[in-house]
Amino acid sequence: MTSLSRTDTNKRTARSTLGRPSLLSTLLIYGLLIAIAFIMLLPFVWMFSASLKLDKDVFRFPIEWIPKDPQWSNYETIWTRIPFLTFFANTLKLTVIITFLQLATSSFAAYAFAKLEFKGRDFLFLAYLGSIAIPWQVYMIPQFILMRELDLVDKHMSLIMLQAFTAFGVFLMRQFFISVPNEILDAARIDGMSEYGIYFRIMLPLSKPALATLTIFSAVFVWNDFMGPLIYLYSESRKTIQLGLRMFIQQYSTDYHLIMAASLISLIPVIILFLAFQRFFVEGIGTTGIKG
Repeated sequence: MTSLSRTDTNKRTARSTLGRPSLLSTLLIYGLLIAIAFIMLLPFVWMFSASLKLDKDVFRFPIEWIPKDPQWSNYETIWTRIPFLTFFANTLKLTVIITFLQLATSSFAAYAFAKLEFKGRDFLFLAYLGSIAIPWQVYMIPQFILMRELDLVDKHMSLIMLQAFTAFGVFLMRQFFISVPNEILDAARIDGMSEYGIYFRIMLPLSKPALATLTIFSAVFVWNDFMGPLIYLYSESRKTIQLGLRMFIQQYSTDYHLIMAASLISLIPVIILFLAFQRFFVEGIGTTGIKG
């Protein structure tokens, strides 16, 4: 009996040892991840370093990563060379409005596709989802003609109307809603709650990770959008920050220190948004593919 118990103990110890990663492998994994993170962050570090230099020192070799005389005035200059504050405000306005509309329309449509039974539901969802496969260049001209007929060219409303709906957002939210047990909704219906009540009181509070994920995707896309504003916005007072950066590069193509400073300023809202929602973002990515 003693020998048998000792054998079982040795087997359990061997299995636990095999299942547990060794210290060396853990160190190698963390070292590899740190090296990859360093390589990915290196261009941003160079941008920040270049933004604090004089133009003649930007491409000096070897690279001076920490400037001896930081030129913080570069960040003041970019606001006076072009109406950078106007571009910043326009982009912020479009990002907030379009992101909110995409969250509202995507979650509402996703609830219908995931939890409601109606004729042609699956076919309609597949057709709507299939629009993702159509290149934007195919319907770019018809969209422009439509906006021109509606007298919305050179107005922010054109971009808001065109980007208020997103098939990707509907797909993302639907995948999350499917993972919510139907028993919870059935119990709410038995208690007399309407479908609108279930949507607002149950589904939305449960879908915070998915909403945060969609917020990041939508906001980053709108903030970095270049082709849309380039096609529809002509007036300087309505242009976005991406068009402002292009204008800055065209006017001051040799002032790389100022270009780097302006580029870094445009990245700040995106970084803040990601840091604020990163916990929900990781959880949302992990939960939106549980069921198909």
